[in-house]
Amino acid sequence: MKVRRSDRLIDMTRYLLERPHQLVSLTFFSKRYESAKSSISEDLTILKRTFKARGTGLLETVPGAAGGARLIPYMGQDEADALVTDMVTELSQADRYLPGGFVYMSDLLGQPTTLRQIGRLMATEYVDTPVDAVLTIATKGIPIAQSVAEFLNVPFAIVRHDSQISEGSTVSVNFVSESRQRIEKMALAKRSLAAGSRVLLVDDFMKGGGTIGGMRSLLAEFDAVLAGVSVLAEGAFEGNRVVPDYTSLLKVSATDNQIHVAPGNYTQKIYTPERVNLISE
Repeated sequence: MKVRRSDRLIDMTRYLLERPHQLVSLTFFSKRYESAKSSISEDLTILKRTFKARGTGLLETVPGAAGGARLIPYMGQDEADALVTDMVTELSQADRYLPGGFVYMSDLLGQPTTLRQIGRLMATEYVDTPVDAVLTIATKGIPIAQSVAEFLNVPFAIVRHDSQISEGSTVSVNFVSESRQRIEKMALAKRSLAAGSRVLLVDDFMKGGGTIGGMRSLLAEFDAVLAGVSVLAEGAFEGNRVVPDYTSLLKVSATDNQIHVAPGNYTQKIYTPERVNLISE
């Protein structure tokens, strides 16, 4: 049954949003809605303009018989700044202070809307860089990694502190925890990553960078390539971090019952002139 344009636009929007970075052919849409390819092309032009105006994402169109359209989600800097400002305000509350100089952040990752925004913001850094998989370590980094992987439309894998029989054969490495000043172990299932994969490392919190450094060592064991490092928050740390190049959304520290929260380095890392030009074209 032929579908009206208004209905087509709604359904196409939903379809593309659910399949980011996936090339969808004009032939598929034409058959789905029993409409001419010329009409589908006009629909995509409308969506491309609307997505750009609303800061939803970049709709790429690929010409030719094997062409189609793919949606690359991103977040504009104004929306990113508003998200980070809200998180700074939320985490600055005095009752979030925990003994030992920690800040309670877990409930932030339990809010679906906030979690999706965090994933979308982190994924924005890779609108122009290929990523094949997202890697995190159990447990608090899992929801963030899943959200980022959803917007990049790639698999995500979980590093464990101990091997589990349900994981099958694993690869293990030892790493130095800079914050705990001790040697720890992490393991990853052999089936988790393909050789040559470009992998984005994601975590909820980074202090000295020992955990991220351990995951980076795991990549070498899998002949995988580091695509980048993204963390929700970086903590105060004296000395040189194991990981010098990373992107953080927040800077968080707690001393003498006082909580200090500020924006991280995401602005200069994500919103480079080249990337801003790309998403504003």
